[in-house]
Amino acid sequence: MDRTKEISGFLRSRRARITPEEVGLPSDGRVRRVPGLRRDEAARLAGVSTEYYTRLEQGRAGNPSTEVLEAIAGALRLDETEREHLTDLLRSGAGIRTARRAPARAQRVRPGLHLMLETLDHVPAFILGRRTDVLASNRLARAVLTDFDALPATRRNLARYYLLDPRARERVGDWERIAAETVAILRLEAGRYPHDRQLADLVGELTLQCAEFTDWWNDHRVLRRTHGTKRYHHPLVGDLHFSYESFQVPGDAEQTLCVYNVEPGSETVRSLRVLDSWTAPEVTAPATPHPG
Repeated sequence: MDRTKEISGFLRSRRARITPEEVGLPSDGRVRRVPGLRRDEAARLAGVSTEYYTRLEQGRAGNPSTEVLEAIAGALRLDETEREHLTDLLRSGAGIRTARRAPARAQRVRPGLHLMLETLDHVPAFILGRRTDVLASNRLARAVLTDFDALPATRRNLARYYLLDPRARERVGDWERIAAETVAILRLEAGRYPHDRQLADLVGELTLQCAEFTDWWNDHRVLRRTHGTKRYHHPLVGDLHFSYESFQVPGDAEQTLCVYNVEPGSETVRSLRVLDSWTAPEVTAPATPHPG
């Protein structure tokens, strides 16, 4: 990706969502050709010169200080995730070496985490790595979403499933919201790991094959996976309602444990029991030895 365009696009998109009235700026009578704040207004709110802010937005400001970054973030009302993203963009745009270059090695899930997934056998649970790669999943996760284990290892990816699998549009409740949020998660990661070739390839694939992807990507929205609600419509058991929680795996900041919790006594609990019984592997009884 062109880092200069990334910086410019992100800052312009954040300016565009704020009106002068929201931040107490008086009207100057000039006709506004674009929505939101002008560069000079953003600069005034941040306490920097218009010339400096312009160079910053064009990716030509070198290495901004922490104080300047905080001032810009405050002026544009960035949340914590957006502040982190802006820092990533400006640091990498300045050509500074960063420890956030994604290593080429393949990610592996340690045995203890595999055991944890199997222990959580009453709810869907899975572990995501970089680029939303599905590194491991339990049986209910594969039954509710899709059987990731049946896919080639290089195709086990949550974003690819949500955006490219036609079944996902039918199975995922509020598909448009979930798909757009997934794109925002990928965008945050793209800022964090600008040299990840596999991530760039994934973005290219989604651009070509998902009609909605480009608009969502160009929104410059960024999102961190934390918690929320999800709904699925399973062809066998009907509607399923979950409250999901995401946890950074101890000892590996690049792996996330996702657990789909259910309300005790709910219809979803009963449906998962039925789904579990239908998908449970058959147990073959040991052969009875013939009397000699």
